[in-house]
Amino acid sequence: MKTLRIGAGAGYSGDRIPPAAELAEKGELDYLVFECLAERTIALAQLERSKDSHLGFDPLLADRMEAVLASCVRQGVKIITNMGAANPEAAAREVIRVARELGLQRLKVAVVLGDDVLPCLHEQELTLMESGAPLRSLGNSIISANAYLGAEALVQALALGADVVVTGRVADPALFLAPLIFEFGWSMSDWHKMGQGTVVGHLLECAGQVTGGYFADPGYRDVPDLARLGFPIAEVSEDGRAIITKVEGSGGCVTRATCAAQLLYEIENPASYLQPDVVADFSGVTLTEVGPDRVLVAGASGHPRPATLKVTVGHRDGFIGEGQISYAGPGAQARGELALDVLRQRLECSDIQALDSRYELIGVNSILGPAHVTGHEPAEVRVRVALRVASRKEAERVANEVEAMYLNGPGAGGGATKSVREVIAAASTLIPRDRVQTTVTLLEI
Repeated sequence: MKTLRIGAGAGYSGDRIPPAAELAEKGELDYLVFECLAERTIALAQLERSKDSHLGFDPLLADRMEAVLASCVRQGVKIITNMGAANPEAAAREVIRVARELGLQRLKVAVVLGDDVLPCLHEQELTLMESGAPLRSLGNSIISANAYLGAEALVQALALGADVVVTGRVADPALFLAPLIFEFGWSMSDWHKMGQGTVVGHLLECAGQVTGGYFADPGYRDVPDLARLGFPIAEVSEDGRAIITKVEGSGGCVTRATCAAQLLYEIENPASYLQPDVVADFSGVTLTEVGPDRVLVAGASGHPRPATLKVTVGHRDGFIGEGQISYAGPGAQARGELALDVLRQRLECSDIQALDSRYELIGVNSILGPAHVTGHEPAEVRVRVALRVASRKEAERVANEVEAMYLNGPGAGGGATKSVREVIAAASTLIPRDRVQTTVTLLEI
């Protein structure tokens, strides 16, 4: 039975590059997939593109291609990635540029477009999934709207002979499902195969998470050689069953536990995981350790795909003004609490209108809240105050108030920092599938 080896080269935009280079060189792969888009990432990319039409793709695209492209071409490994973000065409040209610099003589790069649905967004009465409010309630704050495409256009790109496929917003598992459909000739209405391919993609999409990253807990869940964490490989059979593994000798581990943790990651209903290609059913999935760092995955299925596609809407949502300052030594917590009280009074008495606010001591109550404070007196604390406000000017005033604690607050404060950043928020809506039209074009050297 034919087997396909697919490696995960990234799990988010800023992911590490050395494990991807290791996969390209030593993974004996057929495909290397880079999944680099989060919900807000593409909205931020749209802002970059609005400033410069040559930008808007993943900032590490060139670095990643420089690390893996020559090895992939030499070994016949095809690359699929959503690093195109808000500007797949510019990203494809960047891949071509890197290829020429590396002295590569032949390369076909496919560009998949169609996820950007902002131009047609207001043609329909759409509802925000999180709040139930109409989409129009966001007014002119909307900066991007990108539909989650499925595997179909990626399969078309592979059928054109692409060595590299660059796209924008595609459902994460679809990046891995596409080569399975193409290579095995699966019907896209074979819901069982679509479900099994989707579980493979879901296990790989966060890269190092399934090999022990975001998992290690010393003494409870030990992960060997975490400093050299390797990224995962799926050995997928034509019937859809897969073995999750990694490059021999790389750090981390692949176990039933690491796979189970990733299987349930960001899954609301394992029996009804909504994807553009299928409503996947993971409720019957089995994970079986068949050797060191080798876990057999089987039992996924699926149901007919939804009639709608999810759209992530990026919109401006104010500014955050933040300041921090540290206190150390005897009475550090008391001085930190006094600083918070003083800052709260000053800001509440000002004309600054806070949309959200946080007043906290990092290491004491900043994550679990005051209910979990132990009573142990820390040797040092760090005050953090952050307010979300409507304007940049108000945010600057918030940050300045915290810095002013140097001379206008408790004794012995130090290490003050301040920052102001615009808030780009993400909301979701659903759009009829027939409103999304994809295209595939090919660039060559």
